[in-house]
Amino acid sequence: MRMIKGNVSKWVTGMLLCTVMTAVTACGSATPSGGQAAKQTDKPAESVKPAEAPKSTEKQKLVIYTARDKNVVDEIIPKFKEKNPNVDVEVLTMGAQQIMERVRGEKANPQADFWWGGTQSSLMTAADEGLLESFKPSFGDSIPALYKDAKDRWYGEMLLPEVIMYNSKALKKEDAPQDWDDLLDAKYKGKIIIRGVLASGTMRTIYSAMVFKEGGATDPKKGYDWLKKLDANTKEYAQDPTNLYLKLAREEGTLSLWNMQDIMIQKELQKQPFDFIYPKSGAPILVDGVGIVKGAKNMDAAKKFYEFLFDSKLRVELAEKLFQIPTRTDISKDTLPAWLKGVELKPMQLDWTVMANKEKDWMQYWDENIRGKGGK
Repeated sequence: MRMIKGNVSKWVTGMLLCTVMTAVTACGSATPSGGQAAKQTDKPAESVKPAEAPKSTEKQKLVIYTARDKNVVDEIIPKFKEKNPNVDVEVLTMGAQQIMERVRGEKANPQADFWWGGTQSSLMTAADEGLLESFKPSFGDSIPALYKDAKDRWYGEMLLPEVIMYNSKALKKEDAPQDWDDLLDAKYKGKIIIRGVLASGTMRTIYSAMVFKEGGATDPKKGYDWLKKLDANTKEYAQDPTNLYLKLAREEGTLSLWNMQDIMIQKELQKQPFDFIYPKSGAPILVDGVGIVKGAKNMDAAKKFYEFLFDSKLRVELAEKLFQIPTRTDISKDTLPAWLKGVELKPMQLDWTVMANKEKDWMQYWDENIRGKGGK
């Protein structure tokens, strides 16, 4: 009996040991398979890499060369930064022609990414010289062919009628020149102050338009004669828009030639005593545009700004606040401000391609032979 009990005891002990060993072996084999399962579960997490991923949060830089008024820049850039907090924006303000010369000089090593505010003529020239990147934005089809480059190298952001500016405190509207030729009347001698022409895309356009208006593409002499008479009535040439506004506000002069939008900004927002006459014969309606600089170092940020700048809601807001006339044709007229509905845009008949090709020669002649000579 003891032997049986002893054998049973040994058998039971052996079975228990075997069970334990089996359990241990099973646990041991479970570890690798469990580890493998854990690795498989971890793989998707590794591919997402949440710590590295959101590229949208990576800091980007955007360098903008602009000819826009400070009021415009201060209105738009903070809004862009709010929507794109990861983009560090650097804005350099200068005349449109100065932008042209700077981008041209930096062609081999571009320092700017985005050209914000250029005349149709300067942007056409820049495109022909290979200074602008070809990029079709999402809104591209809503801009008429007349207001954009056929190869998508620049797009018109807004329309700028060039008009006669006057100090409304010193001069009654009915006493101000009603058309371009009226500016040549002797009674306005010494009352005209002009923004420095060569550095200003706006002034180069107005002066080129006058040359074309008088003599077309083949006979600039008639246009030069017109500019001589204007120079005879011009008191001085202001170095920049700020200087121009200051001199007109002080009544150092009472008349100028400028774009309608900036006059409205000064009148309504800055409460300056300025107003404008829309010339009876029509006005050069300048297409003020934008483009991405060829070889831009921050291409992604430049494209973001492009899209933001033409957003339809922003365009309506800028028409209301900053008196901009949008080029987008898909914006409902019902959403546009009252002041714009009351403006009749009568364009002067011009050949913009000819003006783009001839502007440099015409302005060089004016600078060397007409400016400051009192009509002699």
